[in-house]
This record gives sequence, C-alpha cells and structure tokens, in this order.
Amino acid sequence: MPLLASIPSPSQGVWNLGPIPIRAYALCIVLGVIVAVWIGERRWRARGGAPGAITDLAVWAVPFGLVGGRLYHVITDWQIYFGSEAPKRPIDALFIWEGGLGVWGAIALGGLGVWIACRRRGISFSAVADAAAPGIAVAQGIGRLGNYFNQELFGGPTDLPWGLEIDPGRPGTVPGVATYHPAFLYELLWDLALAGVLVLVGRRFALRYGRLFALYVAGYTLGRFWIEGLRVDPAHEILGLRLNQWTSVVIFVAAIAYFWLARHRSGEEPLGVTETADGPADGSAVDPPADIPVDPSAEVGDSGDQNAAGTAGSDAQPDSPEPGDGAGGRVSTTADGEAGKR
Repeated sequence: MPLLASIPSPSQGVWNLGPIPIRAYALCIVLGVIVAVWIGERRWRARGGAPGAITDLAVWAVPFGLVGGRLYHVITDWQIYFGSEAPKRPIDALFIWEGGLGVWGAIALGGLGVWIACRRRGISFSAVADAAAPGIAVAQGIGRLGNYFNQELFGGPTDLPWGLEIDPGRPGTVPGVATYHPAFLYELLWDLALAGVLVLVGRRFALRYGRLFALYVAGYTLGRFWIEGLRVDPAHEILGLRLNQWTSVVIFVAAIAYFWLARHRSGEEPLGVTETADGPADGSAVDPPADIPVDPSAEVGDSGDQNAAGTAGSDAQPDSPEPGDGAGGRVSTTADGEAGKR
C-alpha cells in the first residue's frame, strides 16, 4: 500500500554556534521546565500562594530531577555504557545532552528536591504538587520533542499517513521499512490532553492534599503503559512486558490507592504567605465550611467574632464605614467565598 504521507525526521539535532553545540534535546528540556514553572506559578498564585515560590522550588527540582532521570536511565540500560560489548564508553553516561532520561527517576528525585525546599520554606508539599501537576504534564510533552530530534521513542512499522520516517540502522528498525509509529507524538498528545483534564477536574472538584497530583500520576502511567507497548527499541522484559510497563502498573496502583486513602484528609496546607492585613499568617486559604453558606452582607464587630455576627439580634455594631471603602476593622467576602481581613 503506497504511503499517502509521512512525518519526516529532522536531518540533525545539533547546531554549532561557534565552538558551542546547541542540542535540540537540551532545548526541549529547558523549554519544558520554563513552561512548567510558568503554569505552576500562575496556579500557585491563583490559590493564594506566595509569589515566586514555584520559581524558587524549581531551583531545587531541576538539578535533582536531571540527576534522577539520568540515574534511572543508566541503571536500567547499563549495558549501553558498561561491559566489553557496550556501544558507548562509561564516561558517556554523564553526557545527559545526548539523550537518555528516565521519567520515573526524574519525578522521584525531583520530588525529593521539592520536598526538601518545601520543608525549608514551611510550604505544604502536597499543595505544591497539586499546583504543579498540569504544568509537569505539559513539560513532559514538550520534552518528547527532543526524542523526535534524536530519532528515538518510535514504535513498530506502519503505513499509516502519520508514520514517522526513521533512518535505517537505528536500534529497533527493520530492514526495508521506512516508517514507524511516532510513539513520541502519541505521548506528547496524551500529556497535553492529560494537562487539560487535570485543570478541568481540579476546578470542578477542588482536589487538595496531593490528590490532583495522584490523578496526574495515574493518568500518565495509564498512557505510558500503552505507548511503551508500541516501542520496538531494545529493553529489559519481564514476563513479556517491558520494564517500564511494569513500573507503570506499580505506580498506577500506588497513585489510585493514595487518591482513595486521602479522600478524607483535612487540615491546613500552608502556602508560605507571611502575615499581612490581607490574609492569615500561615498562608492557607480561608474557605468557608461547605455546609455553611456565606452571607456577603453579614457584619462583624471589632471583636471579629463571626459567631456573634451571625446571631440574630446581636449587639455587635461596626464602627467603620461600609464595606468596599478600604477601611479596617471589617471582613469582606470575595467572589469565591473567601473572607480576608482588610
């Protein structure tokens, strides 16, 4: 069957700027990090978190994540770098710009870096994870473009119109076959769709305590299991499944278990906001109880006793101008139902 179309692979993935090599793989990683921080920062501030916190945490997450991702790759594919028949030298294991990052190691060690930074700043790790989840998914999708430039992460032969052209002789290619399933593209689209779903679900159900991040993990591993099954490059297998598929299964089950077990969690999630006239000292959002409606017209006396203010016939009277004039001593209710002293 003649091909109607195909996706050509880039002729090169490295450009030399004088003596400095500019690698597409590294650029995609950097771009993904920038986008993830930007999305996470916007979501964090929208939740009431301290401005700049996500950017500061990224300083910890990025180096930890790169080391973790590289370690996972080298450990699971050690035969590439070590042994008498290894195609690469042991020193090449340090050349991260040439490709080879394991997402599991990157998330695990990157998460450790963020946890350490959150502890140092007194910020809730679970709140950060929920805010960052959609951005991480987008960053992973952008990072897959690096695999495209490196002509890696492709599936079996196909004559579909979107078949990916791969140079002959690469690991996993079949003699006489020119096009393969673009597994990198499937994962890219899956990641972007997952990010959109996370945003919508987060808005609809207001998930907290790391439950939105658990959904991200479950959603990613679900897609990764399917996409990993399409790949034809050499990999360790156990009972007919690739190692990354087994990893996906284990992490998927763990994520679903956490999502279920954390459904009744309660308490504050400090957001790192210092005490000001506009919010609580611990930076946590002030949400009214779900079963008690907030009356925007309710008045609170100088004592701030909301129970007294809500009692019929209360003698507490305000001694300040009407709400909205910027005067102190009053509690104003925002559009989303949060009360903050002004």
